[in-house]
Amino acid sequence: MSEVFGNEPFWVVALKALLIFVILVVYTLFNIWLERRVVARMQHRVGPNVHGPFGLLQSLADGVKLALKEDIVVKAADKVVYVLAPILATIPAFLAWSVIPFGPEVTIPFTDTVTPLQLTDMPVAVLYVLAVTSIGVYGIVLAGWSSGSTYALLGGLRSSAQVISYEVAMGLSFVTVFLYAGSMSTSEIVSAQTDLWYFLPLLPSFVVYLISMVGETNRAPFDLPEAEGELVGGFHTEYSSLKFALFFLAEYINMVTVSALATTLFLGGWRAPFVLAQVWEGANEGYWPVLWFLGKTLFFIFLFIWLRGTLPRMRYDQFMALGWKVLIPFSLAWIFVVIVLRKLQNEGSIDDAVVNWAGVAVAVLLLAFIALRREKPAPDRPDPATGSSADGYPVPLPFQDTDSTKEEVR
Repeated sequence: MSEVFGNEPFWVVALKALLIFVILVVYTLFNIWLERRVVARMQHRVGPNVHGPFGLLQSLADGVKLALKEDIVVKAADKVVYVLAPILATIPAFLAWSVIPFGPEVTIPFTDTVTPLQLTDMPVAVLYVLAVTSIGVYGIVLAGWSSGSTYALLGGLRSSAQVISYEVAMGLSFVTVFLYAGSMSTSEIVSAQTDLWYFLPLLPSFVVYLISMVGETNRAPFDLPEAEGELVGGFHTEYSSLKFALFFLAEYINMVTVSALATTLFLGGWRAPFVLAQVWEGANEGYWPVLWFLGKTLFFIFLFIWLRGTLPRMRYDQFMALGWKVLIPFSLAWIFVVIVLRKLQNEGSIDDAVVNWAGVAVAVLLLAFIALRREKPAPDRPDPATGSSADGYPVPLPFQDTDSTKEEVR
């Protein structure tokens, strides 16, 4: 299939690019509606139900409202960077989809042209996705810096530290997939999962990726760059109208991007579930695989929504400790284990079932370690000399009603 890419007519490439853009925009509108409905259900509310059937047009109405609002530019902002930042955050979100496979080779209706349901592919396609999504964080950082606001600047700094921390863990979770598939091409990774999806033998990598993708997209409980409680709105505090809508669009497209990448690397990509593929020979042919692919991504979108409606926001030091002290060291150790297991598996020393169960056992140990991990309790009272607790976090000093204080008051 790799020989097809780069040799297609221009109109075929343009048609697939247009379809990707339309699908992402429509999918984003649907995901916003779905999130509001699901969270409302969790909180025993109704949610949007007025605009359109079941409220499906509510997201479109909100988008039109944002676009027609007054566009305010703060005086202290760096005008050029202030305007370019939301654009820089949005464009990479679309570019990442150029290497995501939606399905197998199909025939375009009303023509005899056969083309794969993928815009293009390359030997390092997964690294390309990592690189492109990393560019998007520059939009957030520059938005925080150019706004001329302290709260926005803090949100931008948090985002840069967050992406650096969790993209390392995310990249390490991909290494084991490369070891199993023998390629970094997205289409070849999907082809390598014909008999077994990688989420089972590589369950620890799958768990690390699930945690990292939530941190990478700044979603609850890792939405610290926005953090309405302490940073008002974070990096987009000073944005309004269409520029704010672009940040909103970029966040939801990034959610779909990381979900599509998880589907491609761990859940067999566009391939139908095993039971369905066994009873229906045409499940992986034609345009049906697009439905399986979107269904799998919708599972991860629901996971994002579930986390938002369930977990409170983490403290920032806890968030950084999880990435640097747990996920990254564990990923390095797991890569070494996978190398040993693959070596023994190729030599025939161990059975495939042993490898699969080993992955499940290690993933359970990781989740148990994260769940049981507890920090040292802080003392009841801070040190009056330093104004900080034993673990180094600043705390308010208690008011001391001494004679000298009373004398100063008089």
